Amino acid sequence: MSSTPPLTATASLRQLLDSLSKEQHRNQELLASLGFALRSFTNLGRFLELVPLLASRLVEAEGALLVVFHPDGRLWREQLHATPPAACAELVRQLASLEDRELLEASGEEAVAARLDGLIQRQLADRPLFGTSVVSRSRPRGRLYVFGAKTGFSWSEVHRRHVQLVADLTGVAIENDALVQEARRHERIDRQMSIGAEIQAQLLPDHCPLIEGVELAARCRPAFQVGGDYYDFIPTRPQLLGRRREQGRWALVMGDVMGKGVPAGLLMTLLRGMLRAEVLSGLPPDRILHDLNQLAQEDLAHSHRFVTLFYSDFDPRTRLLRYANAAHNPPLIWRRLRNAVDRLDAPGLLIGLQPEAHYGCEQIVLDPGDVLLYYTDGVTEAPGLNGERFDEERLIRALHGACRSGTGAQGILDQLFARLDRFVGVDRPLEDDASMVVLKVREEVMLPSLPT
Repeated sequence: MSSTPPLTATASLRQLLDSLSKEQHRNQELLASLGFALRSFTNLGRFLELVPLLASRLVEAEGALLVVFHPDGRLWREQLHATPPAACAELVRQLASLEDRELLEASGEEAVAARLDGLIQRQLADRPLFGTSVVSRSRPRGRLYVFGAKTGFSWSEVHRRHVQLVADLTGVAIENDALVQEARRHERIDRQMSIGAEIQAQLLPDHCPLIEGVELAARCRPAFQVGGDYYDFIPTRPQLLGRRREQGRWALVMGDVMGKGVPAGLLMTLLRGMLRAEVLSGLPPDRILHDLNQLAQEDLAHSHRFVTLFYSDFDPRTRLLRYANAAHNPPLIWRRLRNAVDRLDAPGLLIGLQPEAHYGCEQIVLDPGDVLLYYTDGVTEAPGLNGERFDEERLIRALHGACRSGTGAQGILDQLFARLDRFVGVDRPLEDDASMVVLKVREEVMLPSLPT
């Protein structure tokens, strides 16, 4: 009976090198597979399912377990993965039943890791265990464990590095998925903002109406796609047509919902409908604001927002302007005969501040050549390059200069926005919505009055 001849030292060394080469090749294939999955999978859950399987095969462990956290530190129970599934079923069940407060109350990454390590070690009946953290953007996002089948087994440094590499790739996958979800969220918001901006643009007047004896120009420049500024031109008798409509009384409104973006825009839209219904009542400005305040009280209370609103009505036949103010920036009026700028104001509280608010009503007769400027606080509060605000005094000087130039309403509006842009900086966006409406009474031949 023949016996196998003993291996020489050279043959033994060759077998060892062949074995190491095969192991290295196998490990490279496993890591390449994980890398392929990382760049190919669009479903994070499918990728995370592979992590314990590849980790256990990479270090020839009996099994592996992946524990993932939500960004706020809570356990992500839907992403608990282990291999072999049957042998780890009880372990996964125990982890899933772990209350979030037990992890959230642990102070720091090390305390959380120690809490999990202890629980898992008890479930594995003291089998050899090695765990490492899954990190994303320097924040712990989970733990990856591998465990052996026999006592006394120790994980080599190569094994630890391989497991850490798998954990790092897992962290990259979690971060990539978070970035993708964030990008999708921004895309949804952008679509909603675009739709909101389109709706708001349709609600704001797309052109100024024809009113006998005056020129009108208006512009709203929102800080975001959707803003809380509001202006409107509303006929008090919309059934009139043609010249009779031009000669009828018109409501001229400028308002501002506190805040920016979609919530402010939605409230502005709501108030617009309420106000247009109130205008049809034919009541004077102070009663219009009183009733609007009561109608909007509940909706504004739920949103924790308030509204400033300047309401006026203008009669082209008498050039009488009646107005009431709910704490809005008082419009400015340039009186051509005096070459001076005055403020139009009346007492009144914010819309939505208290149910029984009272508003004053004032009136003024406009003369030919007079210019009236309605605006929101986004104009006067706009910060310049040196940190100063545009403020009312600077706006008054700009209005005075534009009116003296003799241009029409649109030219005055263009000059005012050009002055604001130079102050803020041409390429710098506004911090708040900025809106202006210019009304200019057409100049007529003025005959000297006869002595009485």
